[in-house]
Amino acid sequence: MGMVQEFKEFAVKGNALDLAVVVIIGAAFGKIVTSLVEEVIMPPLGYIVGKIDFSNMFVSLDGKVYPTLKAAKDVGAPIIGYGAFLNNILNFLIVAFAVFLLVKQINRIKKGQDEKPEGKQCPFCKSNIAVDASRCPQCTSQLEGVVAV
Repeated sequence: MGMVQEFKEFAVKGNALDLAVVVIIGAAFGKIVTSLVEEVIMPPLGYIVGKIDFSNMFVSLDGKVYPTLKAAKDVGAPIIGYGAFLNNILNFLIVAFAVFLLVKQINRIKKGQDEKPEGKQCPFCKSNIAVDASRCPQCTSQLEGVVAV
């Protein structure tokens, strides 16, 4: 089989397409969460703690004082932008919590679907038998219509 044919089979398989969809949706979800953190959560939080804009918090390593983060970056000053780092941590925590809730729900749904009956009971001798058995191995009775338990 040629490499092009193998690649076609890989690309068309459900797993590769599912992965592509997940990556695209994940990128869009990341933008939404970033917007939520920067434009909805951080401004009120900054207001509550004294009208502080977290994204503009920084430490200048050259000892000079700059009015804003942008001003420090414009002159090429070495800085530590810990405010942006705080925003990114909050962003991560929100994404991680959302993914946790999503995985938890998916696992709950899968658990219900994956549960298969372990066996069924013979209506005649009451012994446990395999789900797919058509005749009881104990009493040899025909098991047509017996429901699994």
